[in-house]
Amino acid sequence: MSQTRGRCDFCIGLVLAMSSSIFIGGSFILKKKGLLRLARKGSMRAGQGGHAYLKEWLWWAGLLSMGAGEVANFVAYAFAPATLVTPLGALSVLVSAILSSFFLNEKLNLHGKIGCLLSILGSTVMVIHAPQEEEVETLDEMSHKLGDPGFVVFATLVVIVSLILICVVGPRHGQTNILVYITICSVIGALSVSCVKGLGIVVKELFAGKPVLKHPLSWILLLSLTVCVSTQINYLNRALDIFNTSIVTPIYYVIFTTSVLTCSAILFKEWQHMAADDIIGTFSGFLTIIVGIFLLHAFKDVNFTLANLPLSLRKDDRAANGTLLSSYNSFNDDEGSSALGEMQSTESLSARRNGSLSAF
Repeated sequence: MSQTRGRCDFCIGLVLAMSSSIFIGGSFILKKKGLLRLARKGSMRAGQGGHAYLKEWLWWAGLLSMGAGEVANFVAYAFAPATLVTPLGALSVLVSAILSSFFLNEKLNLHGKIGCLLSILGSTVMVIHAPQEEEVETLDEMSHKLGDPGFVVFATLVVIVSLILICVVGPRHGQTNILVYITICSVIGALSVSCVKGLGIVVKELFAGKPVLKHPLSWILLLSLTVCVSTQINYLNRALDIFNTSIVTPIYYVIFTTSVLTCSAILFKEWQHMAADDIIGTFSGFLTIIVGIFLLHAFKDVNFTLANLPLSLRKDDRAANGTLLSSYNSFNDDEGSSALGEMQSTESLSARRNGSLSAF
């Protein structure tokens, strides 16, 4: 019975995670469209600290779409482990990249398409080999997990790094370095996922009739989630306003996924009972995603599609044949011209001494 329930929860979490990726991928496009409209109107941009986007309905549509995706993501974390839900966020990269090419005129070349496919393939491998988290059924168990020294050290480091990036690095390099704002969103996102897992337990116990609202941890988790999500929205808007959407989305995915997997491994001890093939499969899947993200990012300005691939191959063949032909001709010409070179050497030396240009 428990095995059947586990499979049912797995399917529910899988469907919700995929739906979440679709909503979140679409939200990037709506938000970017709203920010571009504000830029054309001459409003103070979000990347400069402005908040005029709060008056733009397209931005609100994107926020609502992201909210729907986050709600689906929230419920998915309640049914499935974080290492299953989080890697499926690669689908949002695919959705965002495809919609960007249609609605934002951000061209997706052949490298980008291969990168999207590799991201999906890597996510699939990670899902197949995903580690199993320790069962946490009550708020008391969650409270014990959150008080673990390993997680306390991790959370403290996340807060310190975030404050340094926000207060010191962000004002200096946030406008030019894409990693600054995205790193802030990603590392704080690891804590928000932990809060979501805890609130998922709160919701389950609430429906079971337990007095969880009297537990102080419930309100601490809700307050922490509000602060984390607000910070993520603020700095993600800045990154989207300054940099290309097709670049922000995949980089955000890679750093965010790494942060969440690290946090889940520390908090729920997911890796302690994994087999060697599952560990290799998980890391292989994640490396495949990183390669896909690299292809999507590194060659974004290369105008290369499947249509001009045969032409490129023909040009390479012609270049290779031309090189061989020129080498063969120069070899023959060297033999024929050696005697002539010896005859002209005396005249050339004399001409150079006299300053004659004909020698050159």
